[in-house]
Amino acid sequence: MIQVIVKKGKVIPEKIPAPLVSPGCALIKVVHSCISAGTEASQVESSGKSLMKKAIEQPANIRAVIDMAKSEGIAKVYNKVIAQSSAAAALGYSIAGVVIGIGAEVKKFKPGDAVAAAGAGLANHAEFVDVPENLIVKLPQGMPSVQASTVALGSIALHGVRRADLKLGEFGVVFGAGVLGLLSVQLLRLAGVRVAAVDLDEKRLGLAKGLGAEIALNPNTEDPVKIIESWSGGHYADAVLFTAASRDSDPLSQAFHMCRKKGKVVLVGVVGMEIKREDVYAKELDFLVSTSYGPGRYDKDYEEKGLDYPYAYVRWTEKRNMAEYLRLVHVGAIHLDPLIDAVYPVAQAAEAFQSLQDPARRPLMVILDYGRMDPDHKDDDIKQDRKIILHTKSLPKDIINVALIGAGQFAAGTHLPNLKRLKGKYNLYAVIDKNGLRAKELAVQYDASIVSTDDDDVMKDGNVDIVFICSRHESHAGLALKALESGKHVFVEKPLATNLEELNRIKDYFLGRQTDTPRPLLFVGFNRRFSRFAREIKKHTDKRVNPLFIIYRMNAGAIPLDHWVHASGGRIVGESCHMIDLMTFFIGTRIESICYESLTPITTKISSDDNKSIILKYQDGSVCAIEYIAVGDKRFSKEYLEVHFDEKTIVMEDFKTLKGFGLKIDELRTSVSQKGHLEELEILYETLRGKRKEWPIDLWDMIQTTEVTLNIV
Repeated sequence: MIQVIVKKGKVIPEKIPAPLVSPGCALIKVVHSCISAGTEASQVESSGKSLMKKAIEQPANIRAVIDMAKSEGIAKVYNKVIAQSSAAAALGYSIAGVVIGIGAEVKKFKPGDAVAAAGAGLANHAEFVDVPENLIVKLPQGMPSVQASTVALGSIALHGVRRADLKLGEFGVVFGAGVLGLLSVQLLRLAGVRVAAVDLDEKRLGLAKGLGAEIALNPNTEDPVKIIESWSGGHYADAVLFTAASRDSDPLSQAFHMCRKKGKVVLVGVVGMEIKREDVYAKELDFLVSTSYGPGRYDKDYEEKGLDYPYAYVRWTEKRNMAEYLRLVHVGAIHLDPLIDAVYPVAQAAEAFQSLQDPARRPLMVILDYGRMDPDHKDDDIKQDRKIILHTKSLPKDIINVALIGAGQFAAGTHLPNLKRLKGKYNLYAVIDKNGLRAKELAVQYDASIVSTDDDDVMKDGNVDIVFICSRHESHAGLALKALESGKHVFVEKPLATNLEELNRIKDYFLGRQTDTPRPLLFVGFNRRFSRFAREIKKHTDKRVNPLFIIYRMNAGAIPLDHWVHASGGRIVGESCHMIDLMTFFIGTRIESICYESLTPITTKISSDDNKSIILKYQDGSVCAIEYIAVGDKRFSKEYLEVHFDEKTIVMEDFKTLKGFGLKIDELRTSVSQKGHLEELEILYETLRGKRKEWPIDLWDMIQTTEVTLNIV
């Protein structure tokens, strides 16, 4: 499919794998999408800025980069920053089209429905989009999709008007006669509000007058504050909707001066936020912010999980705002013809965006056209659009072909650079991700042959030797089993499974059926046991006389409780498994008993789930105490290990330093953490090529670690 992207300031209609339909979502064939002259033009401009200019404009990011460099090293962070600054980004957030597929649990839509949808990163400028149910609304019967494609902009304006809460006959000022301003003028007029428009562009002021503004004011040629005072009978405006975009704070000050005592300013657009006390104190003004489309926006439970707010308590959600805006347009209460400058075929997206820079035209809205589709078209009909063959190449027989599923930050920042370092051993053959743009970016960067959004494309591909699974935790077990049953070796990032039912299916695959056919290799990414630090420790613990007493502290740091890592077993299943695996690596026997305690928080900001003290007793008599902490200071070292045995002690901190007490040890010291990610791939290669007979980690060991974490949660 064609998707419009921006890269280094250039707009490109790029061939991208089409998306699959996700649970709770609908797959939409886009007919039209709306380009906003404000937000998207700014995004294109920002994409073209140099790293230095971006750093100057966002100094807070400099500190984050410095902190990252301290833990990961300058070279690695530099490569990350360069990659992010040159990466392509999706454009668009407002579309109209036809539903061609629905995901599990979607009940309000069916294939063939004409719909509009909103959401940055979701309702992109693309031929096909996969959008959650609560960000989609049906079109009124017979409504043109050109008009409906403006749904996001309309609902933003509508929510701003609701925040202003102006009543019939009151005075409202719309500061900024761009798209949002001109839509706001019409909405206020419909509510019986007397409207004044303020802008520097005479053409747009003329449009505002034609669309219902009583007066239109240009601050370059007149004093708008004095005129608002006179127009309102000396009382000033009841509210000002600030819909302009400016980095300066003076326009905001001017907006405050236009308000009556106990009036309000509602920020819908963008402005410098240096607020002068004297502007607001004497009049006791309210300053409100209007967030996008309305209640529900940026709430993951509402948008991603489809949980609606009760109608009686939240009358106007973002979805209801979207539907009401479409109704108003359809019945002719809001006029869009004066605002839409032109309609371009998607192949001419670059020209469409370039037109926004024309100082003579200064278009407000430009529409992209993707062509219509047969109403009987189904989701399966675009299957061929989900796979792109970038190139083919022949490789030496001893090189392992890797298919990566899940092109997230960890895979992109750790595994792919390591695979590249081992290019004489591995070849990245395919990249699979639900985000086709992200998958293609990485595939091109690392010279993969195939990019797709459908994992079936690698399961059935005879060129794939091993599947690397780096997707969300809840998908690991299902994808691993699917790949194993397809005859592929599997490297699955931890965790192996997020519940016992999943784990039992994997156990049954290996242990439950007798067969003479060799099973493919299964490897879980418990990398720490392969690090230089762990191997040096084990050289000494293997010589022990008595059992080990081990203390491991993981200062994991707080992560907001609505983050996805807390789902599907949470951080104990997803991260503490590393500690348990490492303990078993040192001790070498099975776990005999488990006990644990959890923190009991007073406030809801803290969770007991990721604050646990775990004690493991092993069959050889060894004891391990694991402290998993999310309430500590992030500036404190993250991982700390003490191993005590035979009147000797080994201390390791953050996989950077290693010291021995009472024994002679190779006291390692590195500038950055070395946790074994590269080494695990080297050992995996040796196993796959038959140089090692044993698996890198025994099956019983991987299963035991997973079972322990699942029992703890």
